[in-house]
This record gives sequence, C-alpha cells and structure tokens, in this order.
Amino acid sequence: MAINNTQRGFTLLISVIFMSVMLSFGLALSSIGYKQQILASSALASQYAFYAADTALECALYADQQQDLFAYGKYDGNPKSITCDGETVTVVQAPPSVSALISTVRLSLDSDTHCADITVYKYSAPQPPNNATAYLFSIGYDVPCNRLLTPDNERFVSRGISTHY
Repeated sequence: MAINNTQRGFTLLISVIFMSVMLSFGLALSSIGYKQQILASSALASQYAFYAADTALECALYADQQQDLFAYGKYDGNPKSITCDGETVTVVQAPPSVSALISTVRLSLDSDTHCADITVYKYSAPQPPNNATAYLFSIGYDVPCNRLLTPDNERFVSRGISTHY
C-alpha cells in the first residue's frame, strides 16, 4: 500500500498541535495555582495582623478598666507600664491637653513574631456624638516590631480596630 505524498507528516502535525494545547492548559493551571497561593498567604497575613490588633486592644481595655492605667485625672508625669503577652512595656503619655490625655504603646506579641501599636485617648468629659470618655485604636502587624523600623521598604500587612466607651 503506497502512502500518498500529501499525507506525509500529518501525524507529526497532529501531535505538535496536541502538545501545544496541553502545554497551554498546563501553563494556565500553574498560573491559577500560583495566584491562589498568593491570595491564601495574604489572607493568612491579614488574619495575623487582625489578631495582633485585637490582642493589643484587649490588653489596653484590661489595663484601662481594671488598673485605671489611662485615667485622665491621674496623670502625674511618671512613666507607667502595661503587661501584655508576658511582656512589660512603658506607656508613652503626652501631658494632657485641655480635653484629652493621649497614650501610645508598642507591643511585641507571640514571642516577637507580631507587633501592635495602641493609641488611647482619654477625655476629661464625655465627647459627642456617643458620649464616650475613652477611644482606643489598635493597629496590628504581621511582622515583628523590629522589621517595622527597617528602611528596606519591606512589605507587611496591618489591620486596625477601635472601640470607645
């Protein structure tokens, strides 16, 4: 049986087209997998940052409500400290203005794997619109505190939460 000259290389052409299609599918699937991995890791970093902010906020709430650490009327200029996650740090307090005492704290959490900043505004009188005398704001980071200070333009995730009462 003689093979027609017009049919020579047809099998090779079909196999090259098939391999090209399979390569395209493989590249598309690997691209989707890579993007899913990036999304999952950023969601995890966001969760760590939120939990760090929540932990710091809870520590500040405890220090304010149980120890009266941020009381507007008790400012005496002496350094105060807060203990959270087994670490004791100094609270930086600005002298009270006419209406508010502002305190800031940076906490290292989870054996120095995460960091959080807390700012507490304690007012001398209830503030409108919600008649709150305290406003607490916490920012959590998914990196240790020492990495926030480096000028390497390193990326990190931060999440903030606040409360007032």
